[in-house]
Amino acid sequence: MSREHRRSSPTSVAPDVLAELYAGQSVALLQELHILTRDARLNQDSRRKLKQVNHLLQFIEPLLQQALQARGDVTLVDHGAGKSYLGFLLYDRFFAQRTVGTVWGVEARADLVARSADLAQRLGFARMRFVAATVRDAMAALPASVDVVTALHACDTATDDAIDFALQRQAQAIVVVPCCQAEVAAVLRRHKALQLARTPLAELWRHPLHTREFGSQVTNVMRCLRLEAMGYEVTVTELVGWEHSLKNELILAQRTGRRKRSAAERLARMLDELGLAELRARFAVA
Repeated sequence: MSREHRRSSPTSVAPDVLAELYAGQSVALLQELHILTRDARLNQDSRRKLKQVNHLLQFIEPLLQQALQARGDVTLVDHGAGKSYLGFLLYDRFFAQRTVGTVWGVEARADLVARSADLAQRLGFARMRFVAATVRDAMAALPASVDVVTALHACDTATDDAIDFALQRQAQAIVVVPCCQAEVAAVLRRHKALQLARTPLAELWRHPLHTREFGSQVTNVMRCLRLEAMGYEVTVTELVGWEHSLKNELILAQRTGRRKRSAAERLARMLDELGLAELRARFAVA
């Protein structure tokens, strides 16, 4: 598929659809990704997905530009890539305009990887690479130098695996939108009776719904503390409005190299106070 074809926009694109696109965004690519229908329309689910990803691109693009200016090249690794919506849209928006830079998509489902690789070839996205593996198993296949690591709705501990990878590679920026944080909630649930006897604060997670929600919140707080302890400046914000997604927390970390001892100390105390000592390895500060 030629660049001209990718950039062509059907004259029948409805105004409400155009309002969701950034200037120059490829309608043809969105159709290839099945975000837009063949007649260039959006259903409700696709509208939410497009809004989320396009908003996320606005956070990631400056990070790519910073890396490009610093060393003349840029490498992004997207973990838990799924159908690689994020990778394709980033490539179209940023990488296709340049002669350098590589996007890597890591996804455990081999059929999705094969589909993405085929689409990249048809689109002429020559600097997209795909690895069919879990985050942990993909370590050896990925570049030693990585600038930006992303994980959009990587479930449960896959987000932590993506953070582990980014820390090992000393990535300049980490952008994650966590999903389905279940590990901490499971530990809270297992030790609930003991904690209720020890402290009234355990009422925060006594009921099952509260256990799930509190566990999710605690997980992300500890992720942020870990990143600060490892030398990153962390920003936490909403990705889009809550009406578009309940999994809406965006954690953005930029490497400064200045480790915060106080963050490591607070993280250790949280693990102890909440009865989560068995998760020290998960939130390790090395």
